Amino acid sequence: MKELLIILIGSALVNNVVLSQFLGLCSFVGVSTKIKIAAGMGAAVIFVMTIASAVASIIYDLVLVPANLTYMQTIVFILVIAALVQFVEMVLKKYSKGLYNALGVYLPLITTNCAVLGVALINVKKDYGFVTSVVNGIGTALGYTIAIIIMAGIREKMEHNDIPLSFKGSPIVLVTSGLMAIAFFGFAGLL
Repeated sequence: MKELLIILIGSALVNNVVLSQFLGLCSFVGVSTKIKIAAGMGAAVIFVMTIASAVASIIYDLVLVPANLTYMQTIVFILVIAALVQFVEMVLKKYSKGLYNALGVYLPLITTNCAVLGVALINVKKDYGFVTSVVNGIGTALGYTIAIIIMAGIREKMEHNDIPLSFKGSPIVLVTSGLMAIAFFGFAGLL
């Protein structure tokens, strides 16, 4: 149990997928304009990443390894992620039209979000079992959600600031992301 808690905290804070591994930056920069939208994206990523970690672990252990097809892991994981994202997209379109429209093009981009694929590949690389893979997926997704919500809060406050023209838009977001990464580096001594 202690090992699972360490993996959960480590993947959420110490090895934050966005701020220390620099994966998933496209949706991080694109969707972090408002807290409500960022929280919706975070929830979608939590669902997709958790389920993708579980399904990828099962498929890897029960299909790819016994059939000696481990070299197909990336393609299989992408297909699993794409199917899950399509499911999330259908659910949001039916039950939360506003969030679906707000996420726009970034929702289908979860399919190609390297953070989601990255966690599945990291689980395989570290030889995690099913439970450990799911915990790592949840922790990584929580870390992504924490980072994107913090960034959205900062960006909402920055709207009212006088930012030099050359820094408006993506440049100030990337500078802020760098400062957040430095702050999250402080968690390195936690574990």
